[in-house]
Amino acid sequence: MSLVPIRWVSQQECASREEDTAGTPPEASADVSPDVTKPAVKLALLDQRLLPGETREVLLEDARGVATAITDMVVRGAPAIGIAAAYGVALEAFVINREGGDWQSRLASACDVLAASRPTAVNLFWALDRMRKVIAAHATQSQAPYEALLKEAVRIHEQDLEDNLRMAEFGAQVIAASLAQGETRCEVMTHCNTGALATGGHGTALGVIRTAYAQGILGRVHVNETRPWWQGSRLTAWELVQERIPARLAVEGAASLIMQQGARTPEGVRWLIVGADRITANGDTANKIGTFSLAVQARAHGIKVMVVAPLATFDGSLASGADIPIETRDAAELREAGGRQIAPQDIDVFNPVFDVTPHEYIDAIVTEHGVVESPDSDSVGALLGRAMRR
Repeated sequence: MSLVPIRWVSQQECASREEDTAGTPPEASADVSPDVTKPAVKLALLDQRLLPGETREVLLEDARGVATAITDMVVRGAPAIGIAAAYGVALEAFVINREGGDWQSRLASACDVLAASRPTAVNLFWALDRMRKVIAAHATQSQAPYEALLKEAVRIHEQDLEDNLRMAEFGAQVIAASLAQGETRCEVMTHCNTGALATGGHGTALGVIRTAYAQGILGRVHVNETRPWWQGSRLTAWELVQERIPARLAVEGAASLIMQQGARTPEGVRWLIVGADRITANGDTANKIGTFSLAVQARAHGIKVMVVAPLATFDGSLASGADIPIETRDAAELREAGGRQIAPQDIDVFNPVFDVTPHEYIDAIVTEHGVVESPDSDSVGALLGRAMRR
């Protein structure tokens, strides 16, 4: 993809107003000392609310602005939210060093504001915990540790891309191994958006799809609309078109029909591949609303379910999906569409952002540390234990 969803804007770029064409995080070894004689640093977020019709960046200068952008879904996707929040802490440190004051209390407050922006995406809290550790390690400094915080944010960004590429290889191997004798490729279905727009690059579930297609084992992708924010039609379909990967967009309610038809053909749908916003100790997975119903439909048609997520998405402190907080959003998202009212103003509305797929409906969880098949408390615990020892 030529467009980058998250981009750090240096003082030099702010001063020259020259557009960054590299589209990569800054080098961690660069001189990032704040210079009060130059304009502030900024975080550029591709405004995903406007895609695919318009491509525009939103420039942010402090943690509160980043938190608002996360809440308003300028940036979305659990990994991307964590990356943006990390940069938000670095932005706040820069502002504090310019303005002066109690930097520790102000950074603590900034972290709290960012943490409140999206309650379900555990990557957000994982990234903020890493930033808090940097803050604690520099507690005796007279100024906020801007340089160290920016380097840590860059590392989080770079690490996510590295993890995506490893997960993509693991996931493609799982697909290849699942093909029946004589089959050379299959079709898959995906939900929401889990590509480069939702991550540090390449994608989680969509990253597996990209790599599988490049390896010649994937024939077509079936994309669900993903209401009410239409992440499937606006974002996933857009990414797939950009990369010329064969895809078909379908109305949300057509999933069972597509699965039923695909089960009868040699190269039909064999996998439902999705991302995750939080995975508990037993493998229960919170993801975009509609994922659970798709997993039930997949089971009914003999189609396997793959969840693709980095270790940062796991929350070992929660025993099961029953403990996951489920975010709900404004009723206007269902009562209105395109600025026009489509439902009675007085109708009661239930607008959850996520649902939880029980681990029994998941055939494989793919991480950067390997694959957990038929996940449960024992297999997830074993994976987390291996990762901790590395």
